[in-house]
Amino acid sequence: MDWKGKKVLVTGACGFIGSHLVEALVNLGASVRAFVYYNSFNSWGWIDTFDAALKNKIDVYCGDIRDAYNVRDALTGMDVVFHLAALIAIPYSYIAPASYVKTNIEGTLNIVQAARDFKLQRIVHISTSEVYGTARYVPIDENHPLQGQSPYSATKIGADAIAESFYRAFGLPVTIARPFNTYGPRQSARAIIPTIITQIEAGAKHITLGSQHPTRDFTFVKDTVSAMIRLAETEGSIGTVANIGSNFEISIGGLTARIMELMNANLSIEFDEKRARPSNSEVERLWADTTRLAETGWRPSYSLDDGLRETILWIRKNIDKYKADIYNV
Repeated sequence: MDWKGKKVLVTGACGFIGSHLVEALVNLGASVRAFVYYNSFNSWGWIDTFDAALKNKIDVYCGDIRDAYNVRDALTGMDVVFHLAALIAIPYSYIAPASYVKTNIEGTLNIVQAARDFKLQRIVHISTSEVYGTARYVPIDENHPLQGQSPYSATKIGADAIAESFYRAFGLPVTIARPFNTYGPRQSARAIIPTIITQIEAGAKHITLGSQHPTRDFTFVKDTVSAMIRLAETEGSIGTVANIGSNFEISIGGLTARIMELMNANLSIEFDEKRARPSNSEVERLWADTTRLAETGWRPSYSLDDGLRETILWIRKNIDKYKADIYNV
């Protein structure tokens, strides 16, 4: 696919991954409309941090993914949509599950219905590895059973099913991308890697964490974004699900030790019960089988250490944007 002049809508554009995707697409020559959540502060999230030259190339659209009319207006005239808009914080889904249903499931329905009506060329729906739940076998391929172990993951399973149904029922050219644990610059402190780095950088006497034994498969955000773009470019990915990961697992305890080594820190770790998930909700093990994605020719460019170093440097320069002493739900 030649991205030059291609009209692309990115939902969730103001967030961590979305903002990196917008940046990458603009650099490829696409005409990008960035769908950001409307708010009275007129905040565009991370897009506000872009330099003027980049920002001036983006058509920022303020709206609400839950409003079908709003979504149709945003998709008018578009060729491709990357649908990232979602509520993603797992702990908050225990508190406000209905909002996850409205945003994640109904929001996805609004996207695919409008995309069908407007005959878009490609739709990339962004899912999550959380839909698999605790691994029944590893590495986890796309045929692994889906398990709703939190209200968040249950709504993402529902959203995926909606997207898949529009491919099967109406031939909608949709691909479901399932990133495992993405990390990097601009990630919020609710995620594990910024949680560890910010506590060390802020001078904490010890690191406060939840469970250390679960394993995760971490991918640097620039690799996640390049994989999403590759899937959109690959005709054979239409109607399929593809994992995005590094095909490598590490425990939270092992990850913490690696970050401490890179930051020349030697701190004790204290368990904080409020940071732990309910026992039956904890996803114990995630490790991606990326065979299907590799068939598109995609390969990750960053090792874990390379990505962690870049993330540490960014957080050090932006530590004022974090509240390291507060648990961010």
